[in-house]
Amino acid sequence: MTYAQYNAFCKKLAATTHVVQWGGAHVWKVGGKVFAIGGWHDDHPAFTFKVNDIAWEMLKATPGCRPAPYLASRGMKWIQHYDTPGLSDQELKDYIRQSHAIVARGLSKKKRIALGLPVGD
Repeated sequence: MTYAQYNAFCKKLAATTHVVQWGGAHVWKVGGKVFAIGGWHDDHPAFTFKVNDIAWEMLKATPGCRPAPYLASRGMKWIQHYDTPGLSDQELKDYIRQSHAIVARGLSKKKRIALGLPVGD
């Protein structure tokens, strides 16, 4: 996946905003909270996203994926897809979509309502 494809995909998710920060990384947020980061790798795209406990256990040992630098070292369950073979574009999209949902569920009910996000928790 290219950064252009990544940005186009993230833009389609509900209530998202985009900012370039942290040394040129493409950072996507929902409700002001980060759910995906594209960048931090010099010679080819790298994508970082939040995962649930099961995905964390599976992906941290998957070739081409690793616990996200900086974030995982602070106890957060974030994975970075940084090299081949890694994930297919479809798998990467699925994990980014799940990351969006995980972060959105962590927002207050009031904020989710204001953003038009599901409240069913």
